[in-house]
Amino acid sequence: MSPALALVRAQADPAHRPSRGRGDAAGAPTPGAATPAAAASFGPLGAAEEQRLVANAQRGDAEAFGALVRAHQRRAYAVARAIVATHEDAEDAVQDGFLNAFRALDRFLPGQPFGAWLHRIVANAALDSTRRRRVRDADTLSENLAAGWHDPGESADLRARLHVGLATLTERQRAVIVLHDVQGFRHGEIGRLLNIPEGTARSDLFHARLALRRSLRALHEVR
Repeated sequence: MSPALALVRAQADPAHRPSRGRGDAAGAPTPGAATPAAAASFGPLGAAEEQRLVANAQRGDAEAFGALVRAHQRRAYAVARAIVATHEDAEDAVQDGFLNAFRALDRFLPGQPFGAWLHRIVANAALDSTRRRRVRDADTLSENLAAGWHDPGESADLRARLHVGLATLTERQRAVIVLHDVQGFRHGEIGRLLNIPEGTARSDLFHARLALRRSLRALHEVR
């Protein structure tokens, strides 16, 4: 295994996911790092810094690619988690997406947004995962889907009904509504992530919301 692939696997491992404490941005450098790039903080990079890291990664700098992984892994996980049904599948999709991105670095065109390019690859990896697992159990829809709304007054009963309601949607409808209403992606971004026209993303969101409202209403009535 190349050093770069080993680094990607290490960074995508859940054990390496950063905590949300205030001191994370100034965390210790990755062992063996030779440049400040390896100690890049988790979170958005400046455009110039990101372009420099991408250029270095395209020249084979594994630590530069590792810094890109660390900067984008939270957003990449959110994309994957909106598409797949479980935390474990999302973790696998993120790792597969980063590995695919590393292998496709030579096809990345300078000047285009690296994050958008990377997230499309992660989304494709997540969609591949859903195609490999067509049979889904509604109970495996993680609490993370509902927790994305961060409503402290939300009852356990509503969360349970929301899980069941989301399970009634098609995979694409669920992905669109979670990407838009929970993760905050715009219609055009969702279209690019899922390889569908923006108008289709808008239509899917409308129908997903309608179906979810009907499902929640029906579940409320039977109670």
